[in-house]
Amino acid sequence: MSFTDQINADIKSAMLAKEKEKLAALRDIKSKLLLEATSGSGEVSEEAALKIVMKLHKQRMETYALYVEQNRQDLADEELAQAKVIEAYLPKMLSEDEIKEIVLQTIQEVGANGPQDMGKVMGVLTPKLAGKADGKIIAGIVKTTLAQ
Repeated sequence: MSFTDQINADIKSAMLAKEKEKLAALRDIKSKLLLEATSGSGEVSEEAALKIVMKLHKQRMETYALYVEQNRQDLADEELAQAKVIEAYLPKMLSEDEIKEIVLQTIQEVGANGPQDMGKVMGVLTPKLAGKADGKIIAGIVKTTLAQ
């Protein structure tokens, strides 16, 4: 079952169960997938779908933080509920320890000596860890590791 088929099936089940927040989040995913399909070849790859879902999750979390900051708990709860629904479609993220191991291996492979080589290391790590770890976390670990 493709990712789009899975989303469509989950939309149907959310409609039957009358789950408002889940339905809103799934419809947003579907609309972004359709937009991507019409702008490209007509079929959305799994990698492109993953990027879309990651972006939507990140947007929901940023909006949630903004609403909490502005004391709008009613809107914040809705955003958090939708973020949790979207999170179910993301792959399992790596822990910081797992990321550190991969960073150390990559530093040895590339032969990086100090902070000036951060670009080399990130250039190799970014595609390797795409969808498995947040870029800010990766960059922070690389920076602290190279500074030692």
